[in-house]
Amino acid sequence: MRVVFFGTAEFAVPILRRLSAHPSLLPALVITQPDRPRGRGRRLDEPPVKSAARDLGLPVLQPERLRSRRLQDVLLAQKPDLFVVAAYGRILPRSLLGIPRLAPVNVHGSLLPAYRGAAPVQRALLDGVRTTGVTTIWMNERMDEGDILMQAPVAVAQSDTTGSLTARLADAGAALLIQTVLGLAEGSIAGRPQADGDATYAAPIGPDDAVIRWTDSAQVCHDRIRAMAPRPGAVTTMSSRRLKVLQAMPRDAAPREEQPGVVTGASADQVHVATGAGELSLIRVQPESGKEMSAGAWARGARVLAGSQFDVRSPDHDGSQVR
Repeated sequence: MRVVFFGTAEFAVPILRRLSAHPSLLPALVITQPDRPRGRGRRLDEPPVKSAARDLGLPVLQPERLRSRRLQDVLLAQKPDLFVVAAYGRILPRSLLGIPRLAPVNVHGSLLPAYRGAAPVQRALLDGVRTTGVTTIWMNERMDEGDILMQAPVAVAQSDTTGSLTARLADAGAALLIQTVLGLAEGSIAGRPQADGDATYAAPIGPDDAVIRWTDSAQVCHDRIRAMAPRPGAVTTMSSRRLKVLQAMPRDAAPREEQPGVVTGASADQVHVATGAGELSLIRVQPESGKEMSAGAWARGARVLAGSQFDVRSPDHDGSQVR
């Protein structure tokens, strides 16, 4: 089968590699978003899928516009049997969805109709879910609303971050995609409509999502920190100086009367902080304009002692500190 692959983010890379390794599903063309400026230096950065496609020796196209006649002509010339879309970051218009002979198939990192949208992994972790999964759908022109083809659940561990969970979901999605494509080719899979009344939405992550709210419970603070790891990193402040918290864990400790945000103690590697319910142990942090280090090392260098107070009110954000 002739396959055209659409993808941009890291989630799509294992899926592209699995397709490329299959004897009959090697993509004829890879379409990804244009290189974008990133970081403080605003240097052009190529999408992970572009790098992977280059390593695989696959041709790449990076259109700025999806509704251009030129792109439509290029895709028609490919005479594709399938479009495979994974973490592309744009909605394909109807004019393109009708091109493949067999189907336009999307791989999404949730059990649809839950967590439709741009940030399904982060939002699932923020909500503290114990199970998520992957879904393949027959795409339409609406965001993640196509008929469900196949689904596979994936357990969420307490230690999972967006990085680790995304990697597992991508592997599961790659395997599910192969089953889906072969089932479509054999005619053994039929789509079923989503229950729109059960739909939830995973809005893009913004700067406010990264702010630790110490009045939340230790578990909720932990869920926020792991949802923001490895990027952009959850943030808090002490004496108006920003600190990214990259790893933490709720602490099994006797109840205290300390106010939320108060440091209750420290060990060689960790710093313990009171929350709205329970204590949270900070494990890995990154001080403003500094390198990642253990929370204990940061506390010693910053002279943070028991009784020190993290700022409870959310700091103002321009977004620059949480990229």
